[in-house]
Amino acid sequence: MPELPEVETVRQGLNQVTLNQDIVSGDVLLDRTIAYPQSVNDFLQGLQRTAIAQWQRRGKYLLAELVRQSEPAGWLGVHLRMTGQLLWVSPDAPLHKHTRVRLCFATGQELRFVDQRTFGQMWWVPPETYPEVVILTLAQLGPEPLSPEFSVEYLSQQLCDRQRPIKNALLDQRLVAGIGNIYADEALFLSQIHPQTLCAALKPRQLRKLHTAIIQVLEQAIAAKGTTFSNFRDVAGVNGNYGGVAWVYDREAEACRRCTTLIQRVKLAGRSAHFCPKCQK
Repeated sequence: MPELPEVETVRQGLNQVTLNQDIVSGDVLLDRTIAYPQSVNDFLQGLQRTAIAQWQRRGKYLLAELVRQSEPAGWLGVHLRMTGQLLWVSPDAPLHKHTRVRLCFATGQELRFVDQRTFGQMWWVPPETYPEVVILTLAQLGPEPLSPEFSVEYLSQQLCDRQRPIKNALLDQRLVAGIGNIYADEALFLSQIHPQTLCAALKPRQLRKLHTAIIQVLEQAIAAKGTTFSNFRDVAGVNGNYGGVAWVYDREAEACRRCTTLIQRVKLAGRSAHFCPKCQK
């Protein structure tokens, strides 16, 4: 599933190519991709003759602020889920068989939502309505990890009484928004913390290292345009580069880049955790 760096990469790309151009038409090829409104026609009519003023990101969600003749016209929300891609293409580009939604712009370009496993969703949020009212899970998200709200003090307060493995806690979007399997594994490696360590057992020194590592790995991944292990592409269809330098994620039985010990993988609450048994205690 695309995580914060991948979604941020898409956001930056969309802000470069889609702004201030009227949406003149659209086509929904898979009705269940539209989470709101219930009517596909209402979704398309809500977007008709709107333009995107800017794209924002909240956790793993993309939010496009819509305007119509300079007046607020609601929001377009997108969640890529596991395999979703937003691609900016010419109208004569071959139609990918997993294309779910097409939005056609006055300039002749199209924004296509491609989603192989069909878990991705899109929302049209009406004017004068907060996105959190329609996209309910937005209100449950924790702070952004690259924001001032995500401090060492906040992290310590949230973890001090939790009797659960730290890897599981980092995947909880109510604790911190946007982190998933990839960057939880990477941050734990950089902070030398075993993924099965209980949150309540972490010492202040470890929490400071973890806080620094989370920020470091996310910034590095954003600079590398995210990670592509399977489906992720930016809006131009280009792979992310972080996967080639990952410390532990998806590297089971490969040599640790620091100590050459073989990377191991364990299952925690149904999710994989990759780690170096020597570097992470």
